[in-house]
Amino acid sequence: MASIALLLCTAQVQAFSLDDVAAKARALGEKNYSAPASNLSAEFREMPFADYQKIQPRPEKFEWSERDTPFKLGFYHQGMHFNTPVKINEVTATTVTEIKYDPERFDFGDLKLDQQSTQNIGYAGFRVIYPINQKNKQDEIMSMLGASYFRVIGKGQVYGLSARGLAIDTALPSGEEFPYFREFWIERPKPQDKHLVIFALLDSPRATGAYRFTLRPGKNAVVDVQARVYLRTAVDELGLAPLTSMFLFDPKQPPRQQSFRPALHDSNGLAIHAGNGEWLWRPLNNPKHLAVSSWQVENPKGFGLLQRGREFSRYEDLDDRYDLRPSAWIEPKGDWGKGRIKLVEIPTQDETNDNIAAFWTPDKLPEQGQPLEFAYRMHWTRDEQALHQPDNAWVAQTLRAVGEDKQANLIRELDDSIALLIDFEGPALAKLTQDTPPSSQVSVGDNARLIANSLRYNPASKGWRLTLRIKVKDPAQPVEMRAALVDGEQPLSETWSYQLPADTASSR
Repeated sequence: MASIALLLCTAQVQAFSLDDVAAKARALGEKNYSAPASNLSAEFREMPFADYQKIQPRPEKFEWSERDTPFKLGFYHQGMHFNTPVKINEVTATTVTEIKYDPERFDFGDLKLDQQSTQNIGYAGFRVIYPINQKNKQDEIMSMLGASYFRVIGKGQVYGLSARGLAIDTALPSGEEFPYFREFWIERPKPQDKHLVIFALLDSPRATGAYRFTLRPGKNAVVDVQARVYLRTAVDELGLAPLTSMFLFDPKQPPRQQSFRPALHDSNGLAIHAGNGEWLWRPLNNPKHLAVSSWQVENPKGFGLLQRGREFSRYEDLDDRYDLRPSAWIEPKGDWGKGRIKLVEIPTQDETNDNIAAFWTPDKLPEQGQPLEFAYRMHWTRDEQALHQPDNAWVAQTLRAVGEDKQANLIRELDDSIALLIDFEGPALAKLTQDTPPSSQVSVGDNARLIANSLRYNPASKGWRLTLRIKVKDPAQPVEMRAALVDGEQPLSETWSYQLPADTASSR
């Protein structure tokens, strides 16, 4: 009995934890930053994207392919701008072992490569394989590749927006710094495990960090995140739980060139559940100039970049299936204190660029060398109905048009204004009749004048359509607007919080 107890005690002592990674992050932060050096030959470093895509992991060489567990690991080969190796380790109850690079794990397709070029290189990242859609079919459900980026999908979803470990000075004049995960430790799952634990060490010129990710596959994938971040030197702004997405166009902001797609985006809005209980919805834009917005929120209950509207007819894309791309919702654990939720919108000409970022930035930053500890749960989901107050109303869509008056002769006459049409739907409105309409609360910033505000029952959706017409004073400046439906003092809907981008208005 004594020997068994000793063995159990030894296993517990040697168990790997977030504390082990935090110790490495703290020690790393006490040293001067050393940028990772590329170890690639020109053959890999200058490889075109199409050639890099040909390098695929061999399923029979997946990590744990011989073990009785639903989880497997595939690896990304180095190449292109993924030119520095990432160390990946396997963790058991008693051991921590590096998973060494092996070119036999990869199928290089028809690439003609010098055998020497694959010597002494490593992995660029990894992917998690799990039978999410069919019992005996291996599906990729998580990808960790490049800087601190990662993507996750649930059942019936395809990759869309990304998450990051940390954002530093995003969209500030000083320039953004991109921390990267330099080493991973992945717990070997047991046969009965329905979750996978991943530890990561983050590094950058001004910060280090320790992360623990617990991935739970399902219809909606869940990732629990615990983190400790240490500052090497001062930063102006830390972005916690950052999300990165793409928005190119939609019906309120159609493309310059005709497209068969009515919309093209990974996300179409930022949702916020504030600490005071208020829900906000910010439709996204592809602006002509960099646009940065923020909301002061104490102890946020949640925020995320969502893909509202799942009908295939909204996208009409058989190849990229934007209708199947997930929303990502951040649910903070504990009190995060005072801070801001920040939205960054960057101009882009095509869908290959992620031009949207959203994150939480605390008002108070830790002292150099002191940990900033935080935790949150991520939901990767297509169930947007669960991401607003269930018994209230929400914004189903935002439409935009040139303003017009319908004359007595029924001819529509343009009046040099801009019209915004907001469709609200939800249980709170279904209880109302056309004879008992709600009221609208509307505010418009100083750069515009509200000239019309009308509310009309929408029999198609059993909701209400709010039509606003504004005249912009200075088209070179944006216009902020807010609107909500109320019954007296009682809110009936979330708050529509929209920014009309600069240089998109034709009125004066």
